[in-house]
Amino acid sequence: MKSTRTRVRAGAAAVALALLAAGCAAGAGRSGGGVEGTPGAAGLRDPYFPKLGNGGYDVGHYGLTLSYEPDSGRLTGRAEITATATQGLSAFNLDFSGLTVRSATVDGAPAAVNRAGNELTLRPREDIRDGARFVTVVTYDGVPKTITDADGSEEGWLPTDDGAIAVGEPTGSMAWFPGNHHPSDKAAYDITVTVPAGLKALSNGVRTAERKSADGRGVTSVWHASEPMASYLATLAIGRFDTSTTTALADRIPVLNATDPEVAAESSALLARIPEVLANQERLFGPYPFGAAGAIVEHPEDLGYALETQTRPVFPADSFDRPTLVHELAHQWFGNSVSPATWKDVWLNEGFATYGEWLYEEKYAHVPAQRSFDQAFGNAAAWAFPPAEPPTSEDLFSPPVYQRGAMVLHKLRQRVGDEEFFAILKGWPKERRHGTATTRDFTDYADSMTDKDLSGLWDVWLYGNGKPATP
Repeated sequence: MKSTRTRVRAGAAAVALALLAAGCAAGAGRSGGGVEGTPGAAGLRDPYFPKLGNGGYDVGHYGLTLSYEPDSGRLTGRAEITATATQGLSAFNLDFSGLTVRSATVDGAPAAVNRAGNELTLRPREDIRDGARFVTVVTYDGVPKTITDADGSEEGWLPTDDGAIAVGEPTGSMAWFPGNHHPSDKAAYDITVTVPAGLKALSNGVRTAERKSADGRGVTSVWHASEPMASYLATLAIGRFDTSTTTALADRIPVLNATDPEVAAESSALLARIPEVLANQERLFGPYPFGAAGAIVEHPEDLGYALETQTRPVFPADSFDRPTLVHELAHQWFGNSVSPATWKDVWLNEGFATYGEWLYEEKYAHVPAQRSFDQAFGNAAAWAFPPAEPPTSEDLFSPPVYQRGAMVLHKLRQRVGDEEFFAILKGWPKERRHGTATTRDFTDYADSMTDKDLSGLWDVWLYGNGKPATP
């Protein structure tokens, strides 16, 4: 959930890096015998961010080893990216912004590197065979960028008084690690972070280790996220945090929360309700899709909006309220497990999470979903465009996507009845678990779950221009 979001692309001035010396023999995934590849596409032609993501390969795993010094703002990183070629590759691109590349290898052999704007092009010593698994290692350092959007919101790497927080919807993760930064390419993550003693570093998934350095001056945390994750959902929060642990969902899921000490007391009661909220959502949406849960609550001066970062959403304390918590936790099913195939499909994230708020209020606050629908219907801003057709990137996180997106679901509920609707609501994240989906995928799925004709509903509420005369 972001109030409104647009993206500013970095300039396209080319900066040539040194051609690295030829080295080791090619690995088992490399082509031989005269087989030739072609360059992977520099961008996936997303409707709003055509240069975002890259073609020719699919990432399976990111291994990030990071060290951060808050006093200087300097980040040192090593990204090990394990991928599978989807074509014969003579070169391929990574999305990466700002930081200085120090070296790059593919399957252990030095690779030629070229930099142009946010595109990092690697040319391996030998072509990579279609279907081959290959490992790219990039080392880098520098002061990461904070990206300021047209609406004034910030993403990427946000320094704080005692550390930093990294958030990336939809393009900001390229500010702190290189990768295929389009939501259609999801991967598992292992993130190892070293920070000065006295600070903590929190990320997605389960913390598998924490150790002090031999000299006592640093502490290293290791985080493992085994389920596929779109890169915009990766997060890293560094600072002085109060932490608490519990379990949820019949003790199956460990819950780790972290709060800025200045807002810990006021946040504790709502944090304690996370297991209750997850239990309600699991009843509605099906099994919780991840192996960890929790929240990070920052000082309002450090973060300007809440975001559904996978397994551990982040909140500014002044937005850490019940509706926002419910919204971000609903995203774990809708947006995180089932991610948008393109950014045009983002209503599948926000409309569903907003309707999750309405359902929670219906059960626990005795506010019928119809009343929430009526309030949304009366909001003129919700009718600026159809939820499935945002005009520009500036419109991706605006009322039509959230409120009218939720109205689509309420009209579907009215059309098919509660029994079929809640079967759709639970079946959809099961159908697409840990995958991606388009709007068409969802409408086809809903159509398949009922014998009622839904074409008029989609035409008017999902794709139609203008406000219907009657709700």
